[in-house]
Amino acid sequence: MNIERNDYLQQLKDRMHNGMIKVITGLRRSGKSYLMNHIFYQYLKTEGVDDEHIIMLQFDVEENEYLLDRHVLASYLRDKITDQKWYYLLLDEIQNVDGFEKVLNSFLRKENIDLYVTGSNSKFLSSDIKTELRGRGDEIHMYPLSFQEFYSARQGSENEAWQEYMIYGGLPFILSRKNDEQKAGYLKSLFDETYIKDILEHNHIKGAAELEELIDILSSSIGSLANPSRIANTFMSVKKTKVAPETIRNYIGYLENAFLLSETKRYDVKGRKYIDTPLKYYFEDTGLRNARLNFRQMEEPHLMENIIYNELRYRGYNVDVGVVESNEKENDKYVRKQLEVDFIASRGSRKYYIQVAQGLSDPGKREQEVRSLRKIRDGFKKVLIRKDNGITFTDEEGILNLYLFDYLLNRKTLDD
Repeated sequence: MNIERNDYLQQLKDRMHNGMIKVITGLRRSGKSYLMNHIFYQYLKTEGVDDEHIIMLQFDVEENEYLLDRHVLASYLRDKITDQKWYYLLLDEIQNVDGFEKVLNSFLRKENIDLYVTGSNSKFLSSDIKTELRGRGDEIHMYPLSFQEFYSARQGSENEAWQEYMIYGGLPFILSRKNDEQKAGYLKSLFDETYIKDILEHNHIKGAAELEELIDILSSSIGSLANPSRIANTFMSVKKTKVAPETIRNYIGYLENAFLLSETKRYDVKGRKYIDTPLKYYFEDTGLRNARLNFRQMEEPHLMENIIYNELRYRGYNVDVGVVESNEKENDKYVRKQLEVDFIASRGSRKYYIQVAQGLSDPGKREQEVRSLRKIRDGFKKVLIRKDNGITFTDEEGILNLYLFDYLLNRKTLDD
């Protein structure tokens, strides 16, 4: 199945010949290899680049095992470069080459080399790109399919696509699975046989029980406030197991490094400062999260919040959780409370305060959702993304009521 990933192709085109190593990172099976080896390769061909000037290697296949020695790889590449025209090096799963950074840095010095690489696991993190590649790595982080990409590749209504996407997520291979059993089986196997094994192996963790229990806790509480101390207390009270907060903090870092989940900080809107703890965690793919819980906890409001968070990040926004201090009247006296804004999305000079609601048929529910937005006095746009009414409009308070599918299928709706 051919799925266009035009946003990522454009990012690669914008970085051509920029003197840096273009590094495509992301969750395993999110489509990095397909982007580089098929979509970008085909683009180069349409631009008139011949095959002799496109050197494409995959380092996770047996026939290229001899190239995992960096000295052999460097010699192989030097033999392929025979003139002064541009050469495009497309190196897939480069982290499998021991000492790969030395090879990349050496070829980057050649004026007619344009380098593109992919990497998946904890040997190829954003921090490593900055240090090992000596400031010459230009990272492109690839997410699973957005809802727009997913919907464009299948038949059926928006609601049918939403139900499937919400449950099984956006890993491209899901679209080729013919039934629920195949989709669920693929995700469960991928989580257990690939992601967890990766994390255990690359971080030298001897026992899997505590890590797997932590994954279950985080999976069950997406969008809820959490920190290592609270989670340690959960281990003690529920599992009767003592796990140090520092160990939990390290394990969460490993999960982030594997691109399974993201940590989101809280921001005091009025005080204009970050609040250190607690934090929120969201999964990069809801299908993997659901598979981890054996598809038991399928609360649409929480999954919708997670998907909107991922969509904001996909579109290049920095995303925080907002906190607004407010004096609320209770029992004839005022009590100071913290009201939450689901997301503060920032990109350049643009900023949006966003609340997420599955439905607002109950007037009390709407009041609860918009109360924090009313307390914000600056001039940035306030948005309520909702699924219940099927229309997008701006209400009498100036709040943009944005229909979920308008938001997911039209990238301009926030700016309209």
